[in-house]
Amino acid sequence: MAHITLPTYEEMTPAIKERAKPILEKTGELGEIFRLLALDEKIYFATDEMVQNYLIKETLLPYKIKEAIALLISKENSCKMCVDVHKKIAKMLGLSEKEIEEILQGVESMNIEEKEKKLLQFCIRASKKDNYKIQKSDIDELKALGYSDKEILEAVAIVGYFNYINTLSNVFGLGE
Repeated sequence: MAHITLPTYEEMTPAIKERAKPILEKTGELGEIFRLLALDEKIYFATDEMVQNYLIKETLLPYKIKEAIALLISKENSCKMCVDVHKKIAKMLGLSEKEIEEILQGVESMNIEEKEKKLLQFCIRASKKDNYKIQKSDIDELKALGYSDKEILEAVAIVGYFNYINTLSNVFGLGE
């Protein structure tokens, strides 16, 4: 139960209701994070823009890597709600139960190329409070593996998004 009162569908602004209606019709409910964001239309639409552009649209990074980042960072941040949501999304994107469990056990448990492991390890470092200690040489190492500046930026943007959404979920007690 959330620590604050979350709006019902009826209490949302018309613009948010329009965005919420297909979700409500498809799933029969609106998740707590959706309802939390609906408290403020500006925050809702800014967050939705990130979701659309980082996670839903096809980008430089494959969906499997983006979902691995989502799961790893959410687990790192102890965001149970986000881990549960992204386990379901990962399944919808075709990841097997075994692949999802490997991700949740940590990067070293994953059956992926070393190049991908290095990117995911970098993402975990980027999610930490001491990410200011990341050096140019750390980024150069990723570039030497074949990652472009844009791919690295996208990965870190996704990390930033999950630090943000995990913070909202954790602070307001969503999914408890």
